[in-house]
Amino acid sequence: MLRQERYEDDQIALLTAMEGWQAGMWTALPGILESFDATKMTAEVQPSIQGVFRQKDGTEKIVTMPLCLDVPVQFIGGGGFTLTFPMVKGDEGLLVFASRCIDAWWQSGGIQPQAEWRMHDLSDGFFIPGFRSVPRVLTNISTDKTQLRADDGTAFVEIGSDEIKLKHPTKVTVDTPEAHFTGKITTDGDITSSGTVKGTTDVLAGSISGKSHKHTGVTAGSAQTGIPV
Repeated sequence: MLRQERYEDDQIALLTAMEGWQAGMWTALPGILESFDATKMTAEVQPSIQGVFRQKDGTEKIVTMPLCLDVPVQFIGGGGFTLTFPMVKGDEGLLVFASRCIDAWWQSGGIQPQAEWRMHDLSDGFFIPGFRSVPRVLTNISTDKTQLRADDGTAFVEIGSDEIKLKHPTKVTVDTPEAHFTGKITTDGDITSSGTVKGTTDVLAGSISGKSHKHTGVTAGSAQTGIPV
């Protein structure tokens, strides 16, 4: 057999070997949250792509991958501030696998040597929540504003070029020793205060000034005045 006739077989053999090598290299997979440990910020995540394993008789078997355990969960943060989310079973996201063993770094932080020599292994995953399959896509996503929202859209904080909007179907609570507003405040409902309401310039009830209104029916002595005018 001539060399050029064997070339095709060499290519196929090399390609098969490379595909076999790649089969053991894990980079990223979609995953489904099984449980979340808020104390350690780690999760148990079920890879949601099944594996294909060749049996001794040459047949292929489709199997569900094992759970990835103690997977660090990413919450966006920096500079002493972090955006967190309540993680619940069934949340979807992306499993990203480090190219080297992360055990020593995860346990001690800082710069650490490799505890083991494994590479692209299922044991070294990170979970990034938020990626969604078609059945779980969000509805009514704003295309011109940024939102921090409930999945059903009933509650959100919205930032746009024209205004910032806050919406909740039941209650909004602000807990701070002092709140400062610059500009005009308008409300369509009642305002109730358990403390003193002060106005450094004036307080109006309709057109009646709390600072300079007058009273009718003024008489000397112990008589009461009439209503403000």
